Amino acid sequence: MDRVKRYSIAALCLLGLVIVRMFESKLFYDPFIEFFKNDYLFLDAPKFETFKLLLFTGFRYLLNTILSLGIIFAFFKDVEILKFSGVVYSFAFVLLLGLFWYLISDAKQEQYLMLFNVRRFLIQPILLLLLLPAFYYQRLRKTV
Repeated sequence: MDRVKRYSIAALCLLGLVIVRMFESKLFYDPFIEFFKNDYLFLDAPKFETFKLLLFTGFRYLLNTILSLGIIFAFFKDVEILKFSGVVYSFAFVLLLGLFWYLISDAKQEQYLMLFNVRRFLIQPILLLLLLPAFYYQRLRKTV
C-alpha cells in the first residue's frame, strides 16, 4: 500500500471512531452514559435491561475493535501485528465483558468507580492508544 492510501484508511477509521463517539446515545442502549455524567458516586444505579446492555456494549466494542484494527494495519502493514492485536482485543473482550456483567449485576456505590473504568475500556478505543505506541516502539527497537 502506498502512503496516501494507508493514511486515508487510517483517517477513515479514525473518523469512524469519532462518529461512534458522537452518536453514542442514538446508536447504543446505555443508561450509564447519563449516569456517569452526573455526580454518580452519590446516586443509585439506573434501571437497565441486563441482556440489552451487554449486547449493545459488545456491539460497540466490536465496532471500535474493527476500526482500531484498521488503524493498526494501516500504520504497520503487518499481518502478525494484526493477528496479535486481534488476540489482545478478544482476550480483553472476554475478560472485561465478564467483569462488566458481574459489576452491573450487583451495582453498589463502592463499585461505581470500578464499573466506570471497566465500562470505559469496553466503549472507548483505549486499547488502540496502548497498542499503537507499543508497536511503534517495538518497530524502533528492531531497526536499532
